[in-house]
Amino acid sequence: MPIPRSILSKDDPQDLELTVVAGRWPDDIGGHLLVSTSDQRTRPLHAFFGDGIMVRLDLSPDGHGRFAWRPRVIDTPSVRLRRARPDLFTPGPVGTNSPWGSVNAANTAPLPWGDRLFATWDAGRPVEVDPVTLGFVAEVGHRDDWRPALDQPVLPLVSTTAHPVIDPERGCMWTVSRDVLTGAVSVVRYDGTGGRVRRWEVEGAVLPQATHTITQTRDWLVLADTAYKVDVQEVFGADRTVANNPDGPVLLIRKDDLVPGARSVPCTEFRLAPEVNHFYARYDDSDGVEVVMEHSEGVDIGMYLREDDLDAHGRPVDPALRGMYCHGMSPALTTLLRFDPGTGKITERARLRDPERYWQAELSAVDWSFEGQLAPTRHHLIHLGFHPEAVNQRALRNYGDRVDPGLFPREETPAVLTSLDRESLRPLSEWTFALDDYPTSPCFVPRGPLNAAGRSRYAGSSPGGHHGHLLVLVHNDDRFRLELFDAAAVSRGPVAVLAPPPGRTVPFMIHSAWMPTSLPAPRVERHHFRDDLDSRLDRLPPDLVALTHEIAAQIP
Repeated sequence: MPIPRSILSKDDPQDLELTVVAGRWPDDIGGHLLVSTSDQRTRPLHAFFGDGIMVRLDLSPDGHGRFAWRPRVIDTPSVRLRRARPDLFTPGPVGTNSPWGSVNAANTAPLPWGDRLFATWDAGRPVEVDPVTLGFVAEVGHRDDWRPALDQPVLPLVSTTAHPVIDPERGCMWTVSRDVLTGAVSVVRYDGTGGRVRRWEVEGAVLPQATHTITQTRDWLVLADTAYKVDVQEVFGADRTVANNPDGPVLLIRKDDLVPGARSVPCTEFRLAPEVNHFYARYDDSDGVEVVMEHSEGVDIGMYLREDDLDAHGRPVDPALRGMYCHGMSPALTTLLRFDPGTGKITERARLRDPERYWQAELSAVDWSFEGQLAPTRHHLIHLGFHPEAVNQRALRNYGDRVDPGLFPREETPAVLTSLDRESLRPLSEWTFALDDYPTSPCFVPRGPLNAAGRSRYAGSSPGGHHGHLLVLVHNDDRFRLELFDAAAVSRGPVAVLAPPPGRTVPFMIHSAWMPTSLPAPRVERHHFRDDLDSRLDRLPPDLVALTHEIAAQIP
């Protein structure tokens, strides 16, 4: 049973002191690792939908050689309301509902912006978090600016992206709002201050499934339909019978067309197969719009494991894995594509596919500095391996002949961390984990000196992704650990390993990010929860109206 059974543990998040248990911690690493995850104590049927937890790890040891691991539940308005009236919150297959509306889990990805920090999710507005206390600061923008499809009394269901982008030249956050009923999509811009955001409808565009990721170049925003499909019948209690679409639209939107006062924006639409989840553009588009696409063929994140499931080999699924998403049923595929907005043509420049080695492109690490996005050199990618115990027969039935069981390895395969050349996707070095390891949340940490003249704050001395460190969180039932690799020589193995005392584990960690400093959230004008409270609140009973105002008064 290679997948750690502790991966969905419902233990209270606790402060831990990690120590170096192997190798030597280098002197040229610093700053803070941030990790987002789902609180398994409050998750509904799907393990990814619990309240958001943000973890901060100081990458500099204290005087005793200890590294502070600090997890905190983000005390959003929905978390505060749930704590006050847990009896009124109802779990479902796609989240948690209440008389106030839909819970904003804010549990998927940390998004640094200078000295500021945001937590994101696919079904809620970005949430600003204090980098020091990890407490709630504000949601981004008034709820009406996002035009939610469901006009709920207090907590709107905002279908958006878990991966907004920070524009290094325009000084704003780009994200999206998607109508869950029609698939119509809008671009949203947040300038960092004030209580409002701006929104432009994308003319004639529909993203029928989801928008888990957006990416950008200097001149273009790149949106794509991503492989997460809601089954309406499942929402009302039936078995999940849908499969992700085998292809979908990609939209290119020129940033210069997003002008103040306009209500809509044109786009250039492409058609892409197979389906995708994460993708990353090179910011410099002088030679064309080039995007690394991590295709998610045969990975159905919407399908979660149940106690009564049978796995790919017909064996009962371990109840300890209840709620985990269905793992890869097809070999992983990663491509480097060039999009031509003038002709509407897609050109494949490189691809990586090896059914013997690479199953399920889990998560990536790239250099997120401005310089690193301008000229990326490495793309670091974890392939999680083939795990038949996390593939259920229900998913195999739904996908039918879209999945070829003849490609399944005879036995489970281990996870592999691979460093790819960004231009050719050729593997330059790789590290194979033990079969009972489950790595996730890789993060690139640049090698100093930081804040050098002429460089942005997040850039190291040689940006691009080749000169720095890779931090990888590894789940294991013996204890979790953080393995530190030289980004230029992954095949040498970890140069240092951080871990808590034996036996200490943590639940599944999702995305991670790096910040060079940890400072209190700056004092700027922001949206306030009380600004969302209006006549729609009167749909609730008087006692819940009073409680809502109490919660609003508690938020600074």
